[in-house]
Amino acid sequence: MMSEPIRWGVLGASKFALGAMARAIHSAEGSELAALATSSEDKAAPFRAFQPRLRVHLDYQALLDDPEVDAVYIPLPNAMHVEWTLKALDAGKHVLCEKPLAMKAEAFDAVIAKRDATGLMAAEAYMIVHHPQWIRAKELVQGGAIGELRHVEAAFSFNNAAATDNIRNRPETGGGGLPDIGVYAFGSVRFVTGQEPQEIRHANIRYENGVDVYAQVAARFESFEYAGMVSMRLHPRQEVTFHGDKGVLKMLCPFNANSFGQAEMTLETEGMRVVHERWPGIDHYKLQVEAFGAAIGGAAYACPLEFSRGTQAMIDMVYAKGGNG
Repeated sequence: MMSEPIRWGVLGASKFALGAMARAIHSAEGSELAALATSSEDKAAPFRAFQPRLRVHLDYQALLDDPEVDAVYIPLPNAMHVEWTLKALDAGKHVLCEKPLAMKAEAFDAVIAKRDATGLMAAEAYMIVHHPQWIRAKELVQGGAIGELRHVEAAFSFNNAAATDNIRNRPETGGGGLPDIGVYAFGSVRFVTGQEPQEIRHANIRYENGVDVYAQVAARFESFEYAGMVSMRLHPRQEVTFHGDKGVLKMLCPFNANSFGQAEMTLETEGMRVVHERWPGIDHYKLQVEAFGAAIGGAAYACPLEFSRGTQAMIDMVYAKGGNG
């Protein structure tokens, strides 16, 4: 970790930045929320309510030119992520960019190359891998707690049909359920198992207004079969199940801990033995910021750009199998 606090700038006054990430940066050890770029002073007001010393820039480039900003968090619409990540790296800033960082796997390559050329830290904001429930799940599955892994099921859904102006429902902003929540249904499984999809056996994708709103996916990994569903048109649900020949691990609130519910898992093993673990009140956004800061100082990072590229590659495979609408 750097001896001086990492001074963060936020590129855009999004609702998510206000509700989660800006507050996480403000509360994280070794970090300081220093600046915000927004076209409107009115949008800056709720940020200043918890960080009165916040400097406000009225355009994005002005924030990148600010010498008193060390790192940038980017919560812009998906289609703008690669462009502004590259610009921030060119400006000498470390970058934590909201997921999906890119809309195609190959678009990660320019960012990886720029990261390597500049020596700066750059990553996709994939917070769940910093949560102890997922670190524990990886430990259990790879440690043989459920025997040989044979089947994985993942589901993530919500219904935002009424929010027609939401960026998730707009093709021009890089919307769609797979880019928004497919990263969780796919990336979490890759993280826990350490395996990659060998084949997408089936992809049933339904589109509305040019964005995918429902995707049912079957895939073959090295040692197990995968069945998943993501949707922006169904009642809220999220769960992931890892099924082995000697046990079952169920993640009951895998993705939105503290808002969907409490982070908890059950481990069922032979003899009908059930172990229940829970992690109340842990803020994975804050843990993500602290892990990013540690990585700037040279520590290993749970999801480097190469990991995020792999998740996008699976999303690309699903689109190719199901038709791109």
